[in-house]
Amino acid sequence: MTENEQLLARVAAKARNTRPWGWASLPEPVDEATSARAEAALGFALPPLLAELYLRIGDGGFGPEYGLLPLLDSPPSGEPAAVAQYLANREGGQKDPDWPWPEGVLPISHWGCAMYACVDCRSRQATVLLFEPNPGDVDQAWFIDAPSLTDWLRAWVEGTGWYEEANEGLELAPWTDFPIRTARRPTTPRTTPVRAS
Repeated sequence: MTENEQLLARVAAKARNTRPWGWASLPEPVDEATSARAEAALGFALPPLLAELYLRIGDGGFGPEYGLLPLLDSPPSGEPAAVAQYLANREGGQKDPDWPWPEGVLPISHWGCAMYACVDCRSRQATVLLFEPNPGDVDQAWFIDAPSLTDWLRAWVEGTGWYEEANEGLELAPWTDFPIRTARRPTTPRTTPVRAS
C-alpha cells in the first residue's frame, strides 16, 4: 500500500466517524463525470490527492472545522461548492482589483468569518493556504496552512493542525507568492496567530 493509499484510508476512517459542524452525514463520493465537469468549469485539473478525496471518500462534509466544501453542487445548507466559490472569488477580484483572487487557488474548506482553506492547484505539492481577510489588507491575508495537501490531511487526522486548542497561538508563515501570482506590489506581511471563529 502506498503512502497516499494509507493516508486516504486514515482520512476515510476519520471521515466516517466524525461530522463537522452543519453536516448530518457523509455525502456520497462524486463520480468521474462530476469531477471532469468541475475541472472544465475551473479551467485546470485538481491535484490527484484532492480528486481522490472527492472520488473515493465523499463530496465534502469531512475535514477540519466545517469540513471540505462539496466539489460542484451546493448542499441544502446553501454553502457554495468549491468550484462556485472559486469562480465567484475570481469574478470578485476582477470587479475589485484591490482584492484579487489568485488563479488556481481553490477554496476547499470554510472556516467561518470569510476565512478559507485553499489548495494551490498550480503548486506541485498542492500547498494548502489560509485566506484570512479580516484585518482588511489583501496583501496580509494569505498564509501557508500546510506545505502540501498530504501534510494538511495528516495534521487533521493526527489532531496537530494550527486550529487545535493545543496549538493556540501558533503562527503561520505568510504566503509570499501572493504578489507574484496577482501582479501586486508586496507589502510587509503580518505574522500573527490565527484562530478559526
